[in-house]
Amino acid sequence: MSTCVFIQIRCKPGTTYKVAEEIALREIHSELYSTSGEYDLLLKLYIPEDKDVGHFITENLLVIPNIERSLTTMTFKAF
Repeated sequence: MSTCVFIQIRCKPGTTYKVAEEIALREIHSELYSTSGEYDLLLKLYIPEDKDVGHFITENLLVIPNIERSLTTMTFKAF
């Protein structure tokens, strides 16, 4: 069973749409939203069962240019 995580992303000013486009091109997300507040994007991502969460996020997402900061929320059970 895959692990569902939510990742909030803060981008360098003026680059949110470029970052979102790069995420979309990688086709790793379930859902991607622009948001207001402390973070610019909210990403719902399913980590494959055989992958380490930290390595998967670092290698597939955080290498995208113009990401300043991220906040990952792990999930345990859907109701």
